[in-house]
Amino acid sequence: MRVSRLHGIRDLRLEELPRPVPGPGQVLLRIASVGVCGSDVHYYLHGRIGSQVVTAPIIMGHEFSAWVAEVGPGVEGLAPGQLVAVEPGIPCGRCEPCQRGHPNLCPHVRFCGTPPVDGVFAEYTVMPAPNCFPLPDEIDPVAGALLEPLGIALHAVDLAHLKPGQTVAVLGAGPIGLLIAAVARAAGAGQVYMTEPLPSRRQFALTYAADAVLDPTGQEVVAEMRRLTAGRGVDVAFEAAGAPETPQQAAAVARIGGAVIVAGIPADDTMTFNASTVRHKGLTIKLVRRMKHTYPRAIRLVQTGRVDVRSLATHFFPLERIAEAFELVAAYGDGALRAMIQVAETNDG
Repeated sequence: MRVSRLHGIRDLRLEELPRPVPGPGQVLLRIASVGVCGSDVHYYLHGRIGSQVVTAPIIMGHEFSAWVAEVGPGVEGLAPGQLVAVEPGIPCGRCEPCQRGHPNLCPHVRFCGTPPVDGVFAEYTVMPAPNCFPLPDEIDPVAGALLEPLGIALHAVDLAHLKPGQTVAVLGAGPIGLLIAAVARAAGAGQVYMTEPLPSRRQFALTYAADAVLDPTGQEVVAEMRRLTAGRGVDVAFEAAGAPETPQQAAAVARIGGAVIVAGIPADDTMTFNASTVRHKGLTIKLVRRMKHTYPRAIRLVQTGRVDVRSLATHFFPLERIAEAFELVAAYGDGALRAMIQVAETNDG
């Protein structure tokens, strides 16, 4: 089977590897569509995310949909030919976080495309059957792949305990920020304000989920957000940019007693808040670690039209052009939101 492996910074190579064989409780999947996530780009540009370092050639990719090609012994409820969305994390199920219902915090998790675990920029992969979620006819392979970032957004909003009518700020209008805004809308947010330096993303955000989108390169974000909220600040501020200044901006625009939810991944592995801001306001600060128990809800939100994921897929590439996709996303080129690698257009072969 064909795979794309990262051998070093900006060094992606198309190679041939043996097709995997499913064992007991596992499913062989024929990959349909894979999103190029910001975390993939971190590995492509820097070779690491914090302590997770690429030390050997690795297949990246974790946002994906696939067709069931073969089921292993003991698998029930899945059949060859089914289109599924796939949870990319395989927790141990035995540690304290897993036992307490937090598989996303499992220290032993095997997560697709995170060193040293291979991901899914490949024609086939094997996954445990419980990680595979059959998709209804209304959800195509591209939308199915985007259920993974939607799950991140759902988890972020879950952490906020958002109530209907509350005000929200989302700093960063990349795919995760946009999906957080959309989920906040679906959860009943009264107003959603966003910040974004790229003009194309500001325009998209206004038509997608935001009441107002500020330009941090030309506007004083904190002062303008306070003006929009009559000096009060927002109930919940979501940081989704990973920029050096955005965690403190989120704290500054949150109301007294409000919440800050951090979803962005900083390139330099550092995050800074002014102690006086967060302490004087008594802010609740939570950090997003992937997601948990979100796929059934994500499927319903997309199936019923409550959240649009399909329009975030702006560019499409075959597997042999994956390097072009990564360079486009890394350069924020051509208005790209989510570049999709179309490994197989149909379930033939």
